[in-house]
Amino acid sequence: MRGSRSADEEQFRAFAARSSGPLTRLAYLLCGDGHLADDLVQTCLIRLYPVWPRLRDPDTADAYARKVLLRCWLNERRRPWRRSESGDGVVPDLPDDRADPAEAVGPEHDKQVLRRALAAIPPRQRAAVVLRYWAQYSVAETAAIMRCSEGTVKSQTARGLAALRVAVTSSDPIKEKAWTSSS
Repeated sequence: MRGSRSADEEQFRAFAARSSGPLTRLAYLLCGDGHLADDLVQTCLIRLYPVWPRLRDPDTADAYARKVLLRCWLNERRRPWRRSESGDGVVPDLPDDRADPAEAVGPEHDKQVLRRALAAIPPRQRAAVVLRYWAQYSVAETAAIMRCSEGTVKSQTARGLAALRVAVTSSDPIKEKAWTSSS
């Protein structure tokens, strides 16, 4: 029995090492805060450890870890000190220390605009958009992860994309033409 437990622990360590990066990126897209993303991944792995012996298929383990991560984030959003700390849940704009704003145009600028826009949309809409378009889950899979109906996923995704368009265009007028012409 001891050998089996040791093998499970080794497999879990390998899974945690392999999955920490992708889980952290997903958590960051959900919450918009690097430190909170790290905390969410840690909490996710802590919750995953006790059930690890029952998860044998790597695909199942990855999907289950993403579900646990999303639930950790939603639980974190419900905590009273998070609401009072962040107000409306929007990550505040940090001052840009660049001398020339024209230098901001480029792929890194696009990432910053998208991060701000994601932070500006409501949490459930953000979760639906991130799961559908970043994690590439189907509507049914997203509904199972979010514990809601497929219709709710569709409406949250549609509203999230609309809010994302507004947030992107309001934070970066240069992008307004690209977003309005692509929709």
